[in-house]
Amino acid sequence: MTGGRTALVTGASRGLGAAISAALAADGLAVALNYRRDRGTAEALRDRITAAGGRAELFQADVTDEAEVDDLHERVVKELGPVDVLVLNATGPQPEAAVEELRWQDVLGQLDFFVKSPLLLTQRVIAGMKERRYGRIVHVGSDVVAVGPARSSAYVAAKSAQLGLVRSWAREFGPYGVTVNFVAPGWIPTDRHEGVPADVKDEYAGALPLGRMGAPSDVAGAVAFLASDRAAFVTGQTLAVNGGSTFG
Repeated sequence: MTGGRTALVTGASRGLGAAISAALAADGLAVALNYRRDRGTAEALRDRITAAGGRAELFQADVTDEAEVDDLHERVVKELGPVDVLVLNATGPQPEAAVEELRWQDVLGQLDFFVKSPLLLTQRVIAGMKERRYGRIVHVGSDVVAVGPARSSAYVAAKSAQLGLVRSWAREFGPYGVTVNFVAPGWIPTDRHEGVPADVKDEYAGALPLGRMGAPSDVAGAVAFLASDRAAFVTGQTLAVNGGSTFG
């Protein structure tokens, strides 16, 4: 059962975050929709969720800022109740760069989103999860950890570090009934990929065993499963949602 529980989804206003939020709301969770800048898009998502009979509220915050995360958590608890499901989806630009061009600040920028932000948010919610002996923490990662694409070393390093958090936290929180997992999408086209030529997408899809591109709903279904009671005995795992571009 998920009715009566609350989920916080970071970076929820568009793309994967919007699909994940809608899926969790359809499963009966009250969803805290975190966004950083685009309130209009977040409001439209909230309206779609409520029109479908779900419950969602908007919470603006930069989830890489410690003070703003403190305030975000307080507001979510006040309006929706304690956080039972934390979905760590917020992301930022992922510039490609050769190693010779890479600056340490570029690496730190990726670590802010994929290590600092998950740490800050988990530190806020974990005490309540432990007390209730229930919690689901789902990191939206990437299959770049397995693929290791060239010119993406800052992003790959940060996502790999995020996976390290998942594995360590799964052992640390497991005795309290809290699961921690890593969903690793491949290339899932969203609005941020609108300028990508069709032939580039076709080439990528043609190399996949399933022969097609994935959709945000594919990732949302995986997250919703890991957030549910059906996944109560699944923790510390990577669930690749990539059409078979990687195995194992």
